[in-house]
Amino acid sequence: MTQSARVLNMGGTINADTVILNSNIITMDPSNPRAQALAILHGRLIAIGSNSDIKDYVGPETEILELQGKTVLPGFIDAHIHIESSMLVPTEFARLAAIHGTVATVSDPHEIANVLGKEGVKFMIENGKKSPLKFNFGAPSCVPATNFETSGAVINAEDIKDLLALPEIKYLAEMMNYPGVIFEDEEVMKKIAWAKHFNKPTDGHAPGLRGEDAKKYAAAGISTDHECYTAEEAEEKLGLGMKILIREGSAAKNFEALIDLLPEHYKNMMFCSDDKHPDDLVLGHINQLCARAVAKGIDVFKVLEVACINPVNHYNLEVGQLKVGDPADFISVKDLTNFEVLQTYIDGELVAENGKSHIKSSPFKKPNNFNTSSKKPEDFKVKAAGNTIKVIEALDGELITNEIQEKALEKEESLVSDIENDILKITVVNRYEDKAPAVAFIKNFGLKKGAIASSVAHDSHNIIAVGTSDEEICNAVNLIIKHKGGICSVNENDQKVLPLPIAGIISDKDGWETGRLYEEIDKMAKDLGSSLKAPFMTLSFMALLVIPDLKLSDKGLFSGKKFDFVKLAE
Repeated sequence: MTQSARVLNMGGTINADTVILNSNIITMDPSNPRAQALAILHGRLIAIGSNSDIKDYVGPETEILELQGKTVLPGFIDAHIHIESSMLVPTEFARLAAIHGTVATVSDPHEIANVLGKEGVKFMIENGKKSPLKFNFGAPSCVPATNFETSGAVINAEDIKDLLALPEIKYLAEMMNYPGVIFEDEEVMKKIAWAKHFNKPTDGHAPGLRGEDAKKYAAAGISTDHECYTAEEAEEKLGLGMKILIREGSAAKNFEALIDLLPEHYKNMMFCSDDKHPDDLVLGHINQLCARAVAKGIDVFKVLEVACINPVNHYNLEVGQLKVGDPADFISVKDLTNFEVLQTYIDGELVAENGKSHIKSSPFKKPNNFNTSSKKPEDFKVKAAGNTIKVIEALDGELITNEIQEKALEKEESLVSDIENDILKITVVNRYEDKAPAVAFIKNFGLKKGAIASSVAHDSHNIIAVGTSDEEICNAVNLIIKHKGGICSVNENDQKVLPLPIAGIISDKDGWETGRLYEEIDKMAKDLGSSLKAPFMTLSFMALLVIPDLKLSDKGLFSGKKFDFVKLAE
């Protein structure tokens, strides 16, 4: 009997609930990296070893599973994701993610917190508890993200204290207010101090932050960053002791920019998706990043450490690593090339197999916060104000934008969408109270007709729309208001909408149905002319002021570089 198989067999016979035989187990233990079999009792791993070792744990009631040489790995962990961006409640997210070998997430619920405050965070925690998948939530540090927008709630330092005291809250979520850290804003520093008090890590969010400012940011206790978009930036932050997350989501895609750092820095890196729309989640999750990394010739053990082990150690998660005494969280895969997941086990229970989820749907409430009335086309008119205007330049696959200067198209003393030059009108409409819409212009959405709109608009989740005319924009906005949240594509008499009745950002349907409806609306947006890979995901970040440069809030056009409002035309 091997040493690992002997650990919990203290001189007596232990009959396991389940034993798995004839498999190729990747233990992630450098001294004994492979085994053939394992034994599970009460949801925990009590032995790993050879087939003959594990047969000692077989009793009359033991379930024996023969895996016929299939490869067994620790389960995958998404080290930073906003579950709300999948447009699914946690229990429905789990049903999809488990199919792809995901056993746990590190989840920042700040999307729903911006709408519903602490009650939104508690909704996510309670819903997540109904699922076997291990959701590890953070205390949202920046609600609202800035004072330059209208959110549905505020979470202050005392609220952070209350949240961090909860055992379900594992960390202080991404500190987007990096100027507040650098200049030691009192409220910001109180929040970080509470994280230190509870001995819980603080996540970062500082795109492009370099030099002395990055040093101050890291020195304040910020432990991670998932916003690096160049290898040079990531390497500098690694040198400051920060963990770097390689992000590949539905909008922001930094895998290619950062993956070459993994072979040298694998001990201090993790994989994440940040934001994953439902149609993408149907296709895959962290398993896809493992396959891409191995295809580049990176050692599979280093890849698995990033995908399965590092998040457990950094966030102190109760997630198994295929060690004796751990929760029995593991997966079987077809091979170590494509990482096609065959089975997913959480706490010793089979939760997904061969593309089918065994996790059941659970009933849930539908809290919301939506209080604005329908709009008129004239609400979106912009008076002519000079020949040149500031335009948001959206970048496909990036959250950052550029500020560019373009000639304005004028019609009847108003500025209108310039379809020929792809300079379209964009609006953000306050969803929490009746206010005049903020209007600006954006390039690279490519619509030739119609409009698209969404109440998923990071982080305050007001209504955001882009369109080819004031009438089409108004129709799209009013469709979202009618359903008290959703995403839609409209064109003349044709319209498609996915209602999001939970906080105006989450569907009440399952992941497959939500994914199907989302795909239809996404396809319609592309049929209207959009060339973006994920037009709605890109749209949702055009109101995120903490990512430079030019963005639009419900209060006006905002420069991330100046960190202040700017005029459309100077």
